[in-house]
Amino acid sequence: MDLEIKEESSDPKEDVETTGSKKEENTLKGFSGFGFSTALLKTIEKKGYTEPSPIQKAAFPELMLGRDLVGQAQTGTGKTAAFALPILERLEKNGNNPKVLVLAPTRELAMQVADSFKDYAAGHPDLKILAVYGGADFRSQIYALKKGVDVVVGTPGRVMDHIRQGTFRTNELTSLVLDEADEMLRMGFIDDVEWILEQLPENRQMVLFSATMPSEIRKLSKKYLNDPAEIIIKKRPQESHPINQRFITLQSGHKLEILKRVLEVEADESIGVIVFARTKVITLTIAEVLESSGYNVAVLNGDVAQTQRERTVERLRKGGVNILVATDVAARGLDVERIGLVINYDIPFDTEAYVHRIGRTGRAGRSGEAILFVNHREKRFIRSLERAVGQPIEQMEIPNNAAINQSRLDRLQAKLSKAAVTGRDHEEETDLIKDLLQKLSEELNLDPEGLALAAVNLAIGPSPLLAQGDENWLRQPSPRSRRTDSRENGQNYRRRNDRPISPPEENMDRFRVEVGHRDRVKPGNLVGAIANETGIQGRMIGRIHIFDCYSFVDLPKGMPEKTFRDLKKLRVMNRELQIQKTS
Repeated sequence: MDLEIKEESSDPKEDVETTGSKKEENTLKGFSGFGFSTALLKTIEKKGYTEPSPIQKAAFPELMLGRDLVGQAQTGTGKTAAFALPILERLEKNGNNPKVLVLAPTRELAMQVADSFKDYAAGHPDLKILAVYGGADFRSQIYALKKGVDVVVGTPGRVMDHIRQGTFRTNELTSLVLDEADEMLRMGFIDDVEWILEQLPENRQMVLFSATMPSEIRKLSKKYLNDPAEIIIKKRPQESHPINQRFITLQSGHKLEILKRVLEVEADESIGVIVFARTKVITLTIAEVLESSGYNVAVLNGDVAQTQRERTVERLRKGGVNILVATDVAARGLDVERIGLVINYDIPFDTEAYVHRIGRTGRAGRSGEAILFVNHREKRFIRSLERAVGQPIEQMEIPNNAAINQSRLDRLQAKLSKAAVTGRDHEEETDLIKDLLQKLSEELNLDPEGLALAAVNLAIGPSPLLAQGDENWLRQPSPRSRRTDSRENGQNYRRRNDRPISPPEENMDRFRVEVGHRDRVKPGNLVGAIANETGIQGRMIGRIHIFDCYSFVDLPKGMPEKTFRDLKKLRVMNRELQIQKTS
Protein backbone atom coordinates (compact mmCIF):
# COMPACT_ATOMS: atom_id res chain seq x y z
CA MET A 1 0.00 0.00 0.00
CA ASP A 2 1.43 3.37 -0.97
CA LEU A 3 -0.83 6.02 0.52
CA GLU A 4 -3.47 5.82 3.22
CA ILE A 5 -5.69 8.46 4.74
CA LYS A 6 -6.95 7.08 7.99
CA GLU A 7 -9.94 9.37 8.38
CA GLU A 8 -11.86 12.01 6.54
CA SER A 9 -12.44 15.30 8.28
CA SER A 10 -14.01 18.58 7.35
CA ASP A 11 -10.83 20.26 8.59
CA PRO A 12 -8.77 21.31 5.53
CA LYS A 13 -5.60 21.09 7.63
CA GLU A 14 -6.05 17.37 8.22
CA ASP A 15 -2.82 15.39 8.31
CA VAL A 16 -2.22 12.78 5.61
CA GLU A 17 -0.40 9.65 6.72
CA THR A 18 1.82 7.95 4.15
CA THR A 19 3.49 4.57 4.04
CA GLY A 20 6.38 3.56 1.84
CA SER A 21 7.73 7.09 1.45
CA LYS A 22 7.59 10.46 3.20
CA LYS A 23 5.91 13.26 1.29
CA GLU A 24 6.20 16.96 1.96
CA GLU A 25 3.01 18.54 3.26
CA ASN A 26 1.35 20.56 0.54
CA THR A 27 1.21 24.08 1.93
CA LEU A 28 -0.44 25.63 -1.11
CA LYS A 29 -4.03 26.64 -0.62
CA GLY A 30 -6.90 25.44 -2.75
CA PHE A 31 -6.32 23.65 -6.05
CA SER A 32 -3.36 25.67 -7.28
CA GLY A 33 -0.62 23.31 -6.11
CA PHE A 34 -1.40 20.27 -8.23
CA GLY A 35 -0.20 21.37 -11.65
CA PHE A 36 -3.62 22.14 -13.12
CA SER A 37 -3.80 24.52 -16.08
CA THR A 38 -5.20 28.04 -15.76
CA ALA A 39 -8.27 27.04 -17.78
CA LEU A 40 -9.06 24.15 -15.42
CA LEU A 41 -8.44 26.28 -12.32
CA LYS A 42 -10.90 28.88 -13.63
CA THR A 43 -13.48 26.14 -14.16
CA ILE A 44 -12.93 24.88 -10.60
CA GLU A 45 -13.33 28.42 -9.28
CA LYS A 46 -16.59 28.89 -11.19
CA LYS A 47 -17.88 25.66 -9.67
CA GLY A 48 -17.41 27.28 -6.26
CA TYR A 49 -14.79 24.81 -5.05
CA THR A 50 -12.35 26.35 -2.57
CA GLU A 51 -10.53 23.48 -0.87
CA PRO A 52 -9.97 19.94 -2.18
CA SER A 53 -11.49 17.13 -0.14
CA PRO A 54 -9.15 14.61 1.55
CA ILE A 55 -9.51 12.08 -1.26
CA GLN A 56 -8.80 14.76 -3.84
CA LYS A 57 -5.69 15.91 -1.98
CA ALA A 58 -4.38 12.36 -1.97
CA ALA A 59 -5.41 11.35 -5.50
CA PHE A 60 -4.42 14.44 -7.51
CA PRO A 61 -0.63 14.09 -7.18
CA GLU A 62 -0.65 10.36 -7.96
CA LEU A 63 -2.95 10.64 -10.98
CA MET A 64 -1.12 13.69 -12.34
CA LEU A 65 2.00 11.49 -12.37
CA GLY A 66 0.12 8.92 -14.44
CA ARG A 67 0.08 6.26 -11.74
CA ASP A 68 -2.59 3.59 -11.36
CA LEU A 69 -4.70 4.07 -8.27
CA VAL A 70 -7.06 2.14 -5.98
CA GLY A 71 -9.37 4.33 -3.91
CA GLN A 72 -11.69 3.17 -1.16
CA ALA A 73 -14.18 5.90 -0.35
CA GLN A 74 -17.83 6.32 0.49
CA THR A 75 -20.29 8.32 -1.58
CA GLY A 76 -20.16 12.06 -1.09
CA THR A 77 -16.39 12.32 -0.58
CA GLY A 78 -15.69 14.07 -3.90
CA LYS A 79 -14.30 11.03 -5.71
CA THR A 80 -15.66 12.00 -9.16
CA ALA A 81 -13.62 15.19 -9.19
CA ALA A 82 -10.70 13.25 -7.68
CA PHE A 83 -10.29 11.23 -10.89
CA ALA A 84 -11.96 13.48 -13.47
CA LEU A 85 -9.85 16.62 -12.97
CA PRO A 86 -6.37 15.05 -13.35
CA ILE A 87 -7.54 12.79 -16.19
CA LEU A 88 -8.89 15.78 -18.12
CA GLU A 89 -5.70 17.73 -17.43
CA ARG A 90 -3.51 14.97 -18.84
CA LEU A 91 -5.78 14.12 -21.77
CA GLU A 92 -4.11 14.67 -25.13
CA LYS A 93 -6.56 15.20 -27.94
CA ASN A 94 -5.39 13.46 -31.12
CA GLY A 95 -7.60 11.49 -33.45
CA ASN A 96 -11.30 10.71 -33.04
CA ASN A 97 -11.18 7.54 -30.95
CA PRO A 98 -11.90 7.68 -27.18
CA LYS A 99 -8.99 8.32 -24.83
CA VAL A 100 -10.83 7.81 -21.52
CA LEU A 101 -13.35 5.15 -20.48
CA VAL A 102 -15.30 5.28 -17.21
CA LEU A 103 -17.37 2.22 -16.27
CA ALA A 104 -20.31 2.73 -13.88
CA PRO A 105 -22.81 0.14 -12.58
CA THR A 106 -26.02 2.09 -13.38
CA ARG A 107 -27.12 4.48 -16.08
CA GLU A 108 -28.00 7.12 -13.43
CA LEU A 109 -24.41 7.11 -12.19
CA ALA A 110 -23.10 7.08 -15.77
CA MET A 111 -25.15 10.17 -16.58
CA GLN A 112 -24.03 11.91 -13.39
CA VAL A 113 -20.35 11.22 -14.06
CA ALA A 114 -20.67 12.29 -17.70
CA ASP A 115 -22.32 15.54 -16.61
CA SER A 116 -19.46 16.15 -14.16
CA PHE A 117 -16.88 15.61 -16.91
CA LYS A 118 -18.75 18.09 -19.11
CA ASP A 119 -18.77 20.66 -16.30
CA TYR A 120 -15.06 20.23 -15.62
CA ALA A 121 -14.24 20.40 -19.35
CA ALA A 122 -15.97 23.78 -19.75
CA GLY A 123 -12.61 25.44 -20.38
CA HIS A 124 -11.88 22.95 -23.18
CA PRO A 125 -14.94 23.21 -25.45
CA ASP A 126 -13.32 20.99 -28.09
CA LEU A 127 -13.44 17.95 -25.76
CA LYS A 128 -16.41 15.64 -26.34
CA ILE A 129 -17.95 13.50 -23.59
CA LEU A 130 -20.52 10.76 -24.24
CA ALA A 131 -22.62 8.62 -21.88
CA VAL A 132 -23.58 5.17 -23.22
CA TYR A 133 -26.02 2.94 -21.37
CA GLY A 134 -28.87 0.53 -21.95
CA GLY A 135 -32.30 1.96 -22.64
CA ALA A 136 -30.94 4.82 -24.78
CA ASP A 137 -31.00 4.87 -28.58
CA PHE A 138 -28.14 2.69 -29.83
CA ARG A 139 -27.94 4.37 -33.25
CA SER A 140 -27.46 7.86 -31.83
CA GLN A 141 -24.59 6.53 -29.70
CA ILE A 142 -23.00 4.98 -32.81
CA TYR A 143 -23.34 8.30 -34.64
CA ALA A 144 -21.68 10.22 -31.79
CA LEU A 145 -18.81 7.71 -31.59
CA LYS A 146 -18.21 7.94 -35.33
CA LYS A 147 -18.05 11.74 -35.14
CA GLY A 148 -15.39 11.48 -32.45
CA VAL A 149 -15.50 11.26 -28.67
CA ASP A 150 -12.76 11.87 -26.11
CA VAL A 151 -14.38 10.52 -22.92
CA VAL A 152 -16.90 7.67 -22.78
CA VAL A 153 -18.84 7.00 -19.56
CA GLY A 154 -20.93 3.86 -19.74
CA THR A 155 -22.43 0.78 -18.18
CA PRO A 156 -20.59 -2.51 -18.82
CA GLY A 157 -23.26 -4.14 -20.99
CA ARG A 158 -23.65 -1.26 -23.41
CA VAL A 159 -19.88 -0.69 -23.63
CA MET A 160 -19.45 -4.38 -24.51
CA ASP A 161 -22.08 -4.06 -27.25
CA HIS A 162 -20.20 -1.16 -28.86
CA ILE A 163 -16.82 -2.89 -28.62
CA ARG A 164 -18.20 -6.08 -30.19
CA GLN A 165 -19.80 -4.16 -33.04
CA GLY A 166 -16.61 -2.20 -33.68
CA THR A 167 -18.27 1.15 -32.99
CA PHE A 168 -16.07 1.73 -29.91
CA ARG A 169 -12.37 1.37 -30.71
CA THR A 170 -10.26 0.85 -27.60
CA ASN A 171 -6.81 1.01 -29.18
CA GLU A 172 -6.25 4.67 -28.25
CA LEU A 173 -7.51 4.51 -24.67
CA THR A 174 -5.04 5.98 -22.19
CA SER A 175 -7.19 5.92 -19.02
CA LEU A 176 -9.80 3.60 -17.55
CA VAL A 177 -11.85 4.26 -14.40
CA LEU A 178 -13.94 1.66 -12.59
CA ASP A 179 -16.39 3.64 -10.45
CA GLU A 180 -18.20 1.81 -7.62
CA ALA A 181 -16.48 -1.45 -8.46
CA ASP A 182 -18.07 -3.31 -5.54
CA GLU A 183 -21.52 -2.39 -6.83
CA MET A 184 -20.63 -3.82 -10.24
CA LEU A 185 -19.53 -7.00 -8.49
CA ARG A 186 -22.77 -7.21 -6.51
CA MET A 187 -24.87 -6.66 -9.65
CA GLY A 188 -23.13 -9.48 -11.50
CA PHE A 189 -21.08 -7.34 -13.91
CA ILE A 190 -17.62 -8.46 -12.86
CA ASP A 191 -17.21 -10.90 -15.77
CA ASP A 192 -18.27 -8.18 -18.21
CA VAL A 193 -15.77 -5.79 -16.64
CA GLU A 194 -12.94 -8.31 -17.02
CA TRP A 195 -13.89 -8.90 -20.66
CA ILE A 196 -13.65 -5.16 -21.29
CA LEU A 197 -10.30 -4.94 -19.51
CA GLU A 198 -8.93 -7.65 -21.78
CA GLN A 199 -9.70 -5.45 -24.81
CA LEU A 200 -7.66 -2.46 -23.59
CA PRO A 201 -4.14 -1.44 -24.59
CA GLU A 202 -1.40 -2.74 -22.32
CA ASN A 203 -0.09 0.74 -21.55
CA ARG A 204 -2.91 2.68 -19.93
CA GLN A 205 -3.62 4.32 -16.61
CA MET A 206 -6.24 2.51 -14.54
CA VAL A 207 -8.20 3.90 -11.59
CA LEU A 208 -10.48 1.82 -9.38
CA PHE A 209 -12.85 3.30 -6.81
CA SER A 210 -14.94 1.21 -4.45
CA ALA A 211 -16.83 1.87 -1.22
CA THR A 212 -15.76 -1.54 0.09
CA MET A 213 -12.92 -3.83 -0.89
CA PRO A 214 -14.17 -7.44 -1.13
CA SER A 215 -11.68 -10.12 -2.09
CA GLU A 216 -12.89 -10.25 -5.72
CA ILE A 217 -12.22 -6.53 -6.20
CA ARG A 218 -8.83 -6.90 -4.51
CA LYS A 219 -7.93 -9.72 -6.92
CA LEU A 220 -9.11 -7.61 -9.87
CA SER A 221 -6.88 -4.70 -8.85
CA LYS A 222 -3.84 -6.96 -8.41
CA LYS A 223 -4.41 -8.57 -11.80
CA TYR A 224 -4.94 -5.46 -13.92
CA LEU A 225 -3.36 -2.50 -12.08
CA ASN A 226 0.35 -1.79 -12.22
CA ASP A 227 1.89 -0.93 -8.83
CA PRO A 228 -1.08 1.25 -7.85
CA ALA A 229 -1.17 3.93 -5.21
CA GLU A 230 -3.80 3.02 -2.64
CA ILE A 231 -5.99 5.52 -0.83
CA ILE A 232 -8.40 4.67 1.97
CA ILE A 233 -10.84 7.32 3.16
CA LYS A 234 -12.80 6.69 6.32
CA LYS A 235 -15.29 9.16 7.66
CA ARG A 236 -14.57 10.45 11.12
CA PRO A 237 -17.64 10.47 13.35
CA GLN A 238 -18.75 14.08 13.77
CA GLU A 239 -19.68 15.54 17.16
CA SER A 240 -22.90 16.88 15.71
CA HIS A 241 -24.83 16.44 12.49
CA PRO A 242 -26.68 19.40 10.96
CA ILE A 243 -29.25 17.07 9.36
CA ASN A 244 -31.49 14.97 11.58
CA GLN A 245 -32.49 11.91 9.58
CA ARG A 246 -35.51 9.70 10.25
CA PHE A 247 -37.57 7.10 8.42
CA ILE A 248 -41.21 5.96 8.47
CA THR A 249 -42.25 2.41 7.63
CA LEU A 250 -45.56 2.41 5.78
CA GLN A 251 -47.82 0.68 3.30
CA SER A 252 -47.68 2.20 -0.18
CA GLY A 253 -51.44 2.69 -0.32
CA HIS A 254 -51.26 5.25 2.52
CA LYS A 255 -48.29 7.32 1.33
CA LEU A 256 -50.21 10.45 0.36
CA GLU A 257 -52.20 10.52 3.60
CA ILE A 258 -49.01 9.99 5.62
CA LEU A 259 -47.26 12.75 3.65
CA LYS A 260 -50.00 15.20 4.65
CA ARG A 261 -49.71 14.10 8.28
CA VAL A 262 -45.93 14.56 8.28
CA LEU A 263 -46.27 18.05 6.78
CA GLU A 264 -48.85 18.95 9.45
CA VAL A 265 -46.41 18.14 12.23
CA GLU A 266 -42.97 18.85 10.75
CA ALA A 267 -43.48 21.87 8.45
CA ASP A 268 -44.59 25.43 8.91
CA GLU A 269 -44.64 28.59 6.79
CA SER A 270 -41.20 29.69 7.99
CA ILE A 271 -39.31 26.89 6.19
CA GLY A 272 -39.18 25.51 2.68
CA VAL A 273 -39.86 21.82 2.03
CA ILE A 274 -38.74 19.57 -0.83
CA VAL A 275 -40.61 16.33 -1.50
CA PHE A 276 -38.54 14.01 -3.72
CA ALA A 277 -40.43 11.57 -5.96
CA ARG A 278 -39.17 9.00 -8.44
CA THR A 279 -41.12 10.00 -11.58
CA LYS A 280 -42.71 13.03 -13.22
CA VAL A 281 -46.18 11.50 -12.91
CA ILE A 282 -45.78 11.06 -9.15
CA THR A 283 -44.66 14.69 -8.69
CA LEU A 284 -47.85 15.89 -10.39
CA THR A 285 -50.05 13.58 -8.30
CA ILE A 286 -48.47 14.74 -5.03
CA ALA A 287 -48.73 18.42 -6.00
CA GLU A 288 -52.40 18.07 -6.91
CA VAL A 289 -53.24 16.42 -3.56
CA LEU A 290 -51.29 18.99 -1.54
CA GLU A 291 -52.81 21.93 -3.42
CA SER A 292 -56.30 20.60 -2.69
CA SER A 293 -55.30 20.51 0.99
CA GLY A 294 -54.40 24.20 0.95
CA TYR A 295 -50.62 24.02 0.58
CA ASN A 296 -48.65 26.41 -1.61
CA VAL A 297 -46.93 23.94 -3.96
CA ALA A 298 -44.75 24.00 -7.09
CA VAL A 299 -43.37 21.19 -9.25
CA LEU A 300 -39.89 20.65 -10.67
CA ASN A 301 -39.42 17.76 -13.09
CA GLY A 302 -37.85 17.11 -16.46
CA ASP A 303 -40.79 18.68 -18.29
CA VAL A 304 -40.33 22.06 -16.62
CA ALA A 305 -38.49 24.52 -18.88
CA GLN A 306 -35.30 26.11 -17.57
CA THR A 307 -36.81 29.61 -17.37
CA GLN A 308 -39.79 28.30 -15.41
CA ARG A 309 -37.44 26.31 -13.17
CA GLU A 310 -35.50 29.47 -12.33
CA ARG A 311 -38.69 31.38 -11.49
CA THR A 312 -39.91 28.52 -9.30
CA VAL A 313 -36.64 28.34 -7.36
CA GLU A 314 -36.71 32.11 -6.85
CA ARG A 315 -40.26 31.90 -5.50
CA LEU A 316 -39.14 29.15 -3.11
CA ARG A 317 -36.21 31.27 -2.03
CA LYS A 318 -38.42 34.30 -1.30
CA GLY A 319 -41.21 32.37 0.39
CA GLY A 320 -43.76 32.57 -2.43
CA VAL A 321 -43.70 28.76 -2.53
CA ASN A 322 -43.32 26.62 0.58
CA ILE A 323 -43.36 23.07 -0.83
CA LEU A 324 -41.44 21.92 -3.90
CA VAL A 325 -42.22 18.48 -5.33
CA ALA A 326 -39.29 17.38 -7.49
CA THR A 327 -37.48 14.56 -9.23
CA ASP A 328 -33.74 14.03 -8.72
CA VAL A 329 -32.73 15.38 -12.12
CA ALA A 330 -34.75 18.58 -11.76
CA ALA A 331 -33.40 19.33 -8.27
CA ARG A 332 -29.72 18.86 -9.16
CA GLY A 333 -27.66 21.64 -7.61
CA LEU A 334 -30.64 23.29 -5.91
CA ASP A 335 -29.33 25.61 -3.18
CA VAL A 336 -31.96 27.47 -1.14
CA GLU A 337 -31.06 28.30 2.45
CA ARG A 338 -34.62 28.33 3.77
CA ILE A 339 -35.16 24.64 2.99
CA GLY A 340 -35.56 23.07 6.41
CA LEU A 341 -37.14 19.73 5.53
CA VAL A 342 -36.53 17.12 2.82
CA ILE A 343 -39.02 14.27 2.44
CA ASN A 344 -37.97 11.23 0.40
CA TYR A 345 -41.44 10.18 -0.75
CA ASP A 346 -39.81 7.43 -2.84
CA ILE A 347 -36.58 5.79 -1.68
CA PRO A 348 -33.79 6.69 -4.14
CA PHE A 349 -32.19 3.99 -6.27
CA ASP A 350 -28.67 4.59 -4.92
CA THR A 351 -26.89 6.09 -1.92
CA GLU A 352 -25.43 8.96 -3.93
CA ALA A 353 -28.93 10.14 -4.84
CA TYR A 354 -29.89 10.00 -1.16
CA VAL A 355 -26.87 12.05 -0.11
CA HIS A 356 -27.66 14.56 -2.86
CA ARG A 357 -31.30 14.82 -1.78
CA ILE A 358 -30.78 15.39 1.93
CA GLY A 359 -27.97 17.81 1.11
CA ARG A 360 -30.64 20.29 -0.05
CA THR A 361 -31.32 21.06 3.63
CA GLY A 362 -28.95 22.02 6.44
CA ARG A 363 -27.32 24.62 4.19
CA ALA A 364 -24.90 27.31 5.37
CA GLY A 365 -24.46 25.73 8.80
CA ARG A 366 -28.18 25.61 9.53
CA SER A 367 -29.87 22.53 10.95
CA GLY A 368 -32.21 20.52 8.77
CA GLU A 369 -34.59 17.58 8.83
CA ALA A 370 -34.77 14.64 6.40
CA ILE A 371 -37.54 12.02 6.45
CA LEU A 372 -37.53 8.85 4.36
CA PHE A 373 -40.62 6.81 3.44
CA VAL A 374 -39.97 3.06 3.11
CA ASN A 375 -42.16 0.00 2.88
CA HIS A 376 -41.34 -3.19 4.76
CA ARG A 377 -39.20 -4.58 1.95
CA GLU A 378 -37.24 -1.36 1.43
CA LYS A 379 -36.41 -1.08 5.12
CA ARG A 380 -33.39 -3.37 4.71
CA PHE A 381 -31.71 -0.77 2.47
CA ILE A 382 -31.51 1.77 5.28
CA ARG A 383 -28.24 0.31 6.54
CA SER A 384 -26.44 1.15 3.28
CA LEU A 385 -27.79 4.72 3.47
CA GLU A 386 -26.50 5.01 7.03
CA ARG A 387 -23.05 3.91 5.89
CA ALA A 388 -23.13 6.52 3.12
CA VAL A 389 -23.98 9.42 5.46
CA GLY A 390 -22.02 8.16 8.45
CA GLN A 391 -24.84 8.51 10.95
CA PRO A 392 -27.91 6.55 12.06
CA ILE A 393 -31.34 7.09 10.50
CA GLU A 394 -33.81 6.81 13.35
CA GLN A 395 -37.31 5.36 13.01
CA MET A 396 -40.24 7.69 13.67
CA GLU A 397 -43.91 6.95 14.14
CA ILE A 398 -46.57 8.09 11.71
CA PRO A 399 -48.05 11.26 13.27
CA ASN A 400 -51.37 10.38 14.92
CA ASN A 401 -54.32 12.68 15.56
CA ALA A 402 -52.97 13.77 18.93
CA ALA A 403 -49.64 14.86 17.38
CA ILE A 404 -51.43 16.71 14.58
CA ASN A 405 -53.78 18.47 17.00
CA GLN A 406 -50.92 19.54 19.26
CA SER A 407 -49.05 20.90 16.23
CA ARG A 408 -52.11 22.89 15.11
CA LEU A 409 -52.59 24.36 18.58
CA ASP A 410 -48.90 25.25 18.83
CA ARG A 411 -49.00 27.05 15.47
CA LEU A 412 -52.16 28.91 16.43
CA GLN A 413 -50.60 30.00 19.72
CA ALA A 414 -47.46 31.17 17.90
CA LYS A 415 -49.51 33.24 15.45
CA LEU A 416 -51.54 34.81 18.25
CA SER A 417 -48.38 35.60 20.23
CA LYS A 418 -46.82 37.25 17.20
CA ALA A 419 -49.98 39.23 16.48
CA ALA A 420 -50.18 40.38 20.10
CA VAL A 421 -46.76 42.02 20.00
CA THR A 422 -46.85 43.25 16.40
CA GLY A 423 -48.82 46.39 15.72
CA ARG A 424 -50.22 47.46 12.38
CA ASP A 425 -48.22 49.83 10.26
CA HIS A 426 -50.98 52.45 10.20
CA GLU A 427 -52.21 53.79 13.54
CA GLU A 428 -55.42 55.05 11.92
CA GLU A 429 -56.37 51.47 11.00
CA THR A 430 -55.67 50.32 14.55
CA ASP A 431 -57.95 53.02 15.93
CA LEU A 432 -60.71 52.04 13.50
CA ILE A 433 -60.44 48.37 14.57
CA LYS A 434 -60.63 49.36 18.23
CA ASP A 435 -63.76 51.40 17.52
CA LEU A 436 -65.28 48.44 15.68
CA LEU A 437 -64.58 46.07 18.58
CA GLN A 438 -66.05 48.55 21.05
CA LYS A 439 -69.18 48.85 18.94
CA LEU A 440 -69.58 45.05 18.67
CA SER A 441 -69.03 44.64 22.40
CA GLU A 442 -71.86 47.05 23.15
CA GLU A 443 -74.27 45.72 20.50
CA LEU A 444 -73.78 42.03 21.30
CA ASN A 445 -73.04 42.46 24.99
CA LEU A 446 -69.71 40.62 24.63
CA ASP A 447 -66.88 40.63 27.14
CA PRO A 448 -63.22 40.77 25.92
CA GLU A 449 -62.97 36.97 26.02
CA GLY A 450 -66.01 36.60 23.76
CA LEU A 451 -64.58 39.12 21.29
CA ALA A 452 -61.23 37.31 21.24
CA LEU A 453 -62.93 33.97 20.64
CA ALA A 454 -64.90 35.42 17.73
CA ALA A 455 -61.69 36.80 16.19
CA VAL A 456 -59.93 33.43 16.55
CA ASN A 457 -62.87 31.58 14.98
CA LEU A 458 -62.75 34.01 12.08
CA ALA A 459 -59.02 33.38 11.62
CA ILE A 460 -59.40 29.59 11.77
CA GLY A 461 -62.25 29.45 9.28
CA PRO A 462 -65.03 26.87 8.97
CA SER A 463 -62.76 23.79 8.89
CA PRO A 464 -62.35 21.87 12.19
CA LEU A 465 -59.29 22.87 14.15
CA LEU A 466 -58.70 19.36 15.50
CA ALA A 467 -58.29 16.11 13.56
CA GLN A 468 -60.84 13.55 14.73
CA GLY A 469 -60.94 10.94 11.93
CA ASP A 470 -60.33 7.20 12.22
CA GLU A 471 -56.68 6.39 12.79
CA ASN A 472 -56.82 2.63 13.25
CA TRP A 473 -55.07 2.21 9.89
CA LEU A 474 -51.92 3.69 11.46
CA ARG A 475 -51.43 0.44 13.38
CA GLN A 476 -50.25 -1.55 10.38
CA PRO A 477 -49.81 -5.33 10.56
CA SER A 478 -46.36 -6.73 9.96
CA PRO A 479 -45.60 -8.50 6.66
CA ARG A 480 -45.63 -11.84 8.53
CA SER A 481 -49.09 -11.26 9.99
CA ARG A 482 -50.40 -10.12 6.61
CA ARG A 483 -49.18 -13.38 5.10
CA THR A 484 -50.89 -15.32 7.90
CA ASP A 485 -54.14 -13.44 7.28
CA SER A 486 -53.99 -14.23 3.58
CA ARG A 487 -53.66 -17.93 4.30
CA GLU A 488 -56.64 -17.82 6.67
CA ASN A 489 -58.68 -16.09 3.99
CA GLY A 490 -57.95 -18.86 1.52
CA GLN A 491 -55.45 -16.78 -0.49
CA ASN A 492 -52.87 -19.54 -0.59
CA TYR A 493 -49.48 -19.23 -2.21
CA ARG A 494 -49.41 -19.91 -5.92
CA ARG A 495 -47.35 -22.93 -6.99
CA ARG A 496 -45.10 -23.52 -9.96
CA ASN A 497 -43.34 -26.83 -10.45
CA ASP A 498 -44.71 -27.83 -7.00
CA ARG A 499 -42.70 -25.03 -5.41
CA PRO A 500 -44.60 -22.48 -3.29
CA ILE A 501 -43.97 -18.84 -4.20
CA SER A 502 -45.44 -15.84 -2.46
CA PRO A 503 -47.33 -13.15 -4.39
CA PRO A 504 -45.46 -9.93 -5.23
CA GLU A 505 -45.42 -7.16 -2.66
CA GLU A 506 -47.89 -4.32 -3.13
CA ASN A 507 -45.34 -1.97 -4.68
CA MET A 508 -44.06 -4.57 -7.16
CA ASP A 509 -45.27 -6.16 -10.39
CA ARG A 510 -44.37 -9.75 -11.36
CA PHE A 511 -42.92 -10.56 -14.78
CA ARG A 512 -42.22 -13.86 -16.52
CA VAL A 513 -38.99 -14.26 -18.51
CA GLU A 514 -38.21 -17.18 -20.82
CA VAL A 515 -34.92 -18.28 -19.29
CA GLY A 516 -34.42 -20.83 -16.56
CA HIS A 517 -32.26 -23.57 -15.09
CA ARG A 518 -31.82 -25.18 -18.53
CA ASP A 519 -30.02 -22.00 -19.63
CA ARG A 520 -27.79 -22.09 -16.51
CA VAL A 521 -29.17 -18.70 -15.50
CA LYS A 522 -28.59 -17.43 -11.98
CA PRO A 523 -30.27 -14.56 -10.10
CA GLY A 524 -27.16 -12.42 -10.56
CA ASN A 525 -27.44 -12.73 -14.33
CA LEU A 526 -31.02 -11.46 -14.29
CA VAL A 527 -30.30 -8.69 -11.79
CA GLY A 528 -27.28 -7.46 -13.72
CA ALA A 529 -28.98 -7.50 -17.13
CA ILE A 530 -32.20 -5.82 -15.97
CA ALA A 531 -30.43 -3.22 -13.85
CA ASN A 532 -28.15 -2.31 -16.74
CA GLU A 533 -31.07 -1.89 -19.15
CA THR A 534 -33.54 -0.08 -16.89
CA GLY A 535 -31.29 1.91 -14.57
CA ILE A 536 -32.97 0.28 -11.57
CA GLN A 537 -30.30 -0.44 -8.99
CA GLY A 538 -29.99 -4.15 -8.30
CA ARG A 539 -31.16 -3.88 -4.72
CA MET A 540 -34.49 -2.43 -5.91
CA ILE A 541 -35.30 -5.58 -7.89
CA GLY A 542 -37.61 -7.87 -5.92
CA ARG A 543 -37.94 -11.63 -5.61
CA ILE A 544 -36.60 -13.89 -8.36
CA HIS A 545 -37.95 -17.44 -8.81
CA ILE A 546 -36.08 -19.60 -11.33
CA PHE A 547 -37.65 -22.75 -12.83
CA ASP A 548 -36.57 -25.18 -15.54
CA CYS A 549 -37.67 -23.21 -18.62
CA TYR A 550 -38.67 -19.79 -17.27
CA SER A 551 -38.37 -17.48 -14.28
CA PHE A 552 -40.39 -14.88 -12.38
CA VAL A 553 -38.91 -11.47 -11.54
CA ASP A 554 -40.56 -8.79 -9.38
CA LEU A 555 -39.90 -5.21 -10.52
CA PRO A 556 -41.07 -1.85 -9.09
CA LYS A 557 -44.46 -0.70 -10.29
CA GLY A 558 -44.68 2.14 -12.80
CA MET A 559 -42.05 0.91 -15.27
CA PRO A 560 -42.22 3.08 -18.42
CA GLU A 561 -43.57 1.40 -21.56
CA LYS A 562 -40.36 2.13 -23.50
CA THR A 563 -38.29 0.39 -20.83
CA PHE A 564 -40.64 -2.61 -21.00
CA ARG A 565 -40.20 -2.80 -24.79
CA ASP A 566 -36.41 -2.65 -24.44
CA LEU A 567 -36.46 -5.44 -21.87
CA LYS A 568 -38.36 -7.67 -24.30
CA LYS A 569 -35.35 -7.57 -26.61
CA LEU A 570 -32.80 -8.10 -23.84
CA ARG A 571 -30.71 -11.28 -24.02
CA VAL A 572 -29.49 -13.21 -20.98
CA MET A 573 -27.28 -16.29 -21.40
CA ASN A 574 -27.68 -15.75 -25.15
CA ARG A 575 -31.49 -16.05 -24.97
CA GLU A 576 -34.10 -13.30 -25.32
CA LEU A 577 -36.00 -12.62 -22.08
CA GLN A 578 -39.35 -12.17 -23.90
CA ILE A 579 -40.56 -10.54 -20.70
CA GLN A 580 -44.30 -10.57 -20.02
CA LYS A 581 -46.28 -9.21 -17.09
CA THR A 582 -48.15 -11.93 -15.19
CA SER A 583 -51.82 -11.56 -14.26
